[in-house]
Amino acid sequence: MTPWLRGLILRRMSPDRAAAAEAESREWQMVCTVCGWRISVWDAGGLRYKAASRGKRGLGRCKQCGRWRWFRVERMTEE
Repeated sequence: MTPWLRGLILRRMSPDRAAAAEAESREWQMVCTVCGWRISVWDAGGLRYKAASRGKRGLGRCKQCGRWRWFRVERMTEE
């Protein structure tokens, strides 16, 4: 997801729901499967709200490796 698409989605939500979506997106992290570098889904430009999937992966550019890598998506705090 790109930041402009995330902004479009958030503008369609109520302010309370948008704040909750941002807070939850900050709880999810993308972890490089090679070096372990982490970034929150929110900081990566994504949005993850009311998500419960496990084992999700995504492709992204790792700032530590400097290459395109697969990232695991994990929640920092368990419910």
